[in-house]
Amino acid sequence: MIRFYFHPTPNPAKVALVLEEAGLAYEVVPVDTSKGEQHLGDFRAINPNGKVPAIVDTDGPGGKEVTVFDSSAILLYLAEKTGRFLGGFDDRPELLSWLLFIGTGLGPFSGQAVHFQYAAPEGLDYAVRRYRREAERHYEVLNEQLAGKDFIVGSDYTIVDISAWGWIDRASRVLKGVEDPLSEYPHIKQWFNQINARPAVARARMVGKDHDFKKANDEETKRALFPSNYAR
Repeated sequence: MIRFYFHPTPNPAKVALVLEEAGLAYEVVPVDTSKGEQHLGDFRAINPNGKVPAIVDTDGPGGKEVTVFDSSAILLYLAEKTGRFLGGFDDRPELLSWLLFIGTGLGPFSGQAVHFQYAAPEGLDYAVRRYRREAERHYEVLNEQLAGKDFIVGSDYTIVDISAWGWIDRASRVLKGVEDPLSEYPHIKQWFNQINARPAVARARMVGKDHDFKKANDEETKRALFPSNYAR
């Protein structure tokens, strides 16, 4: 059994999708980041970085309990556990390159673009432009990679597609103010529509729907999500 520490944001969504695609048994453990539950000691014992997602696999290698945090690490772990979504042997170097491109580039810059466009104080125009443009640049790189291809790496659906889906699904927030945010990236749009039609995506979207996550953006939420903005 896998305990899946979840909040409805892009990185946990990737893990929800790979779990559903693989048909693995799992239990959702809600972590309400707007209430600061990611900072509690019990969760920090699982992920010292205080971020979701994380998993605890009670049936890891050799039957031992294994803890994994960071969405890219979790995707890779689950793909290796099941022997699926890794492409061919010769694809591995490219797969790792693109997985880390998403984990260190597309994802973080998209997240910062969202933060500075929606959550940061007004007047930080340089930061807004910087992160929005870098997010767009990563979209451009991915769009070029997908030209004439069904999948990002090789000829098969892999954890790279799953990882990218988690963030491209939020394109309307990343590319704020654009009516059709993927219109400038036709190869991404075609790829996204293809991935989005998979039955496992619909199931992944339902993960956590039975939990009432906090939605109010009040002072408690700001302190929980952006603790570095407040004096210790």
